[in-house]
Amino acid sequence: MLRFYKTVDNRVLRIDRPEAGCWISVVAPTEAEVAYLTKDLGVLPDFVRAALDEEESSRIESDEGQTLVIVDYPSAEEQADENKTILYTTLPMGIIITEEYVLTVCLEENLTICDLAEGRVRGLQTSMKTRFLLMTLLRIAQRFLIYLKQIDKISSSTEQRLHQSMKNKELIQLLGLEKSLVFFSTSLKSDEITLEKILRGRIIKLYEEDEDLLEDVLIEVKQAIEMCNIYSSILSGTMDAFASVISNNLNIVMKVLTCITIVMAIPNMVFSFYGMNTWNGFLPMATWWFPLVISAILCLIVSLILMKKDMFH
Repeated sequence: MLRFYKTVDNRVLRIDRPEAGCWISVVAPTEAEVAYLTKDLGVLPDFVRAALDEEESSRIESDEGQTLVIVDYPSAEEQADENKTILYTTLPMGIIITEEYVLTVCLEENLTICDLAEGRVRGLQTSMKTRFLLMTLLRIAQRFLIYLKQIDKISSSTEQRLHQSMKNKELIQLLGLEKSLVFFSTSLKSDEITLEKILRGRIIKLYEEDEDLLEDVLIEVKQAIEMCNIYSSILSGTMDAFASVISNNLNIVMKVLTCITIVMAIPNMVFSFYGMNTWNGFLPMATWWFPLVISAILCLIVSLILMKKDMFH
């Protein structure tokens, strides 16, 4: 899907065809749309293919007067399960700067593109390509921070439920959050390296205002990396603690069941002894009430001993 936008009177408006100084939003393009970008608009085919590669890592590259910046952006989608858990992951986005246009190329629609298209980014100018790039990167970094706060809230509520239920689904959800934090941390570190390369100014020329904006982006990214590390450490320690608690609860249950088994085995032993066929039928106190009484007494004595040793807790 191709959409064309241009800033007119400080407002981002959608236009019908590409113009000089416009922004081209490319989302999951078809083969015909890719051919249009490469043949009609002159975008390098390698840049388009790299931006559409799901496994592509964050980097910056320049060739034939065009610049490609690939960054990872956060994505969140609700899973189709009974718990309606949210899966957080990252996907690559390519930002291609040509002499006439600036293009964003991604595999699926995301909130960053929507914010840019709907004018929710203040001061966005499609004709100022470097500033457009930096403001897009700043929006991506801010989206990382928003999702990290969401992960922290979900983690806290899941921990509260774990205090009460101790079910596997809460641990699985925590495991999914920990996996999301690993994705975020890896992507943010790659984005940080790309931003530091941009900061050197060798590939993209930076003006003084651009350098200040880029430093703001780096600060946001570094803060997101630090939050990832903190949340990951907390989540890992929480999962280890709850895993130990669950294991300890299992040991307590097994201990109680073992004690009950010992107590229940006493009547079985007594009745088995009195149920034997002996020579001349000789058994002490071979009346119907004696095995019941001796079994009850022995069960009471063993139960008191086990309770004194705190074996039922």
